[in-house]
Amino acid sequence: MNEISEYRERPINNALARKLRIGVWGVTGLVFLLVGAMRSPYKIPLPEGVSVALLPQVHAGLNTLVAGCLLCALFAIGRGAVNWHRRFMTGALVLSGLFLLSYVAYHFTTVETKFGDANADGILDEKEIESIGGMRTLYLVILISHIAAAAVSLPMILMTFVHAWTNDFKKHRKLAKMTFPLWLYVAVTGPICYFMLKAYYVF
Repeated sequence: MNEISEYRERPINNALARKLRIGVWGVTGLVFLLVGAMRSPYKIPLPEGVSVALLPQVHAGLNTLVAGCLLCALFAIGRGAVNWHRRFMTGALVLSGLFLLSYVAYHFTTVETKFGDANADGILDEKEIESIGGMRTLYLVILISHIAAAAVSLPMILMTFVHAWTNDFKKHRKLAKMTFPLWLYVAVTGPICYFMLKAYYVF
């Protein structure tokens, strides 16, 4: 019996699925509240000597690792290696969780960096806007699509895992086909946004 056949014979745990679905929407709501709260102009002051300036680089690295895990997971399931698929997908979920925690912590303590803000004063003047031209529009298109995809994909990612954990593989496969490209897009565009914004970070 191959790995896929073995998993497909497992009974669906509907009782656990119902409990986990409640958890999914609870976690999703909490994340949305935190992301909304971190947009506040008030920032939590850091202790003297503590800096989070390198966190954007960490975020880009985590997203890159997530993309790698996702592609490896896709390759594994294509070969019927379910256990490796699970390991890579679990790795992607854990790395995404670490990214989210670090991202929220960074934005609760640090003023947002604006694309084109060459003098890092938090204001884009006419000269700065003129100097970057259409690149700012390109950056905003990528950034907004990245944020939108992240928001949409969050509950989808969690529900895809719920279906897998509760052995509902029919629903898992169906939802994964929509979730995977969104998650991969978020993981790839994250580092792209970082490298476009890198010149304006203050280290």
